[in-house]
Amino acid sequence: MNDYRTNGKKSLEQAEDRVNRLLKTFGGRKVVSIKTPEIRQYIADRQTEGYANATINRDMAALKRMFSLGMQAEKTIQAPYIPRLDERNVRQGFLGDIEHLAVTSHLPFVLAVMADTACQFGWRKEELMKLQWTQVDLVAALIRLEPGTTKNDEGRYIVLTADLRVKLKKLWEETQALEVKTGRKIPWVFHRKGKPVRNFYKAWKTACKKAGVGPRYFHDYRRTAVRNMEMVAVPRSVAMKITGHKTESVYRRYAIVDMAQLREATRRMEQRAEAGWPVAEQHEMASSNIQTTCKQGREQGFGSSAGS
Repeated sequence: MNDYRTNGKKSLEQAEDRVNRLLKTFGGRKVVSIKTPEIRQYIADRQTEGYANATINRDMAALKRMFSLGMQAEKTIQAPYIPRLDERNVRQGFLGDIEHLAVTSHLPFVLAVMADTACQFGWRKEELMKLQWTQVDLVAALIRLEPGTTKNDEGRYIVLTADLRVKLKKLWEETQALEVKTGRKIPWVFHRKGKPVRNFYKAWKTACKKAGVGPRYFHDYRRTAVRNMEMVAVPRSVAMKITGHKTESVYRRYAIVDMAQLREATRRMEQRAEAGWPVAEQHEMASSNIQTTCKQGREQGFGSSAGS
């Protein structure tokens, strides 16, 4: 835990949860007595309790770090093999436009604006909860996240849409009125009576239920934003700057294709087939092109070996 604190890691609460889970099994044990079979049993027990592989892997990462720190401090001279599980519980949810409108209609205004921001730009819940008015420029229609306040520690900007700008302006006016009434400064953009929004799980769950959209996660907005930007052909490098994805591989995982997109793809393929040559003619031309290319290659000295 000191290692987490001194390195300024943001996931301190999650680390405490992992430590507490590990203590239930390994608390009071001598380090040298913790072997791979016992660790495998821990994994099996957690799976029986319904924990996802990703959660168990985070526990294993914490245990591995503990052994590493123990070796650095010369409290142990070796570490056991710690298995890692395949993670197949990647969430695939997103909210369509109608679903988003339905959910936000049942949210308090401040949470609805937060949801709109997440839906349009894919920012994480934690990033929005920390957002302060000093980071918002309603005149220039800009919001900036300061370096060190994001998951990847990199700062970034977004240009507000006209609709979101109007809603944030209203939120700013309400904040100013509350400041006058209470006589104290309110730095946070998303707040409840001057206190920053921290946990809105109950309000979110209730809104989803009333909207009839089934179980949804606020994090689904991150996938929603990526999908929407892909649909309107926002350059991927620009989209990654907006959402804060550092690697394209992770970004692509969020670029979910929905049924409407699949139908549109089929419609376009059908249009192309109707407007193009008959299939047989296409095959004949393709075969002719291949034969011509191969002949030209042989004449230029390519493909002379058996493996070419």
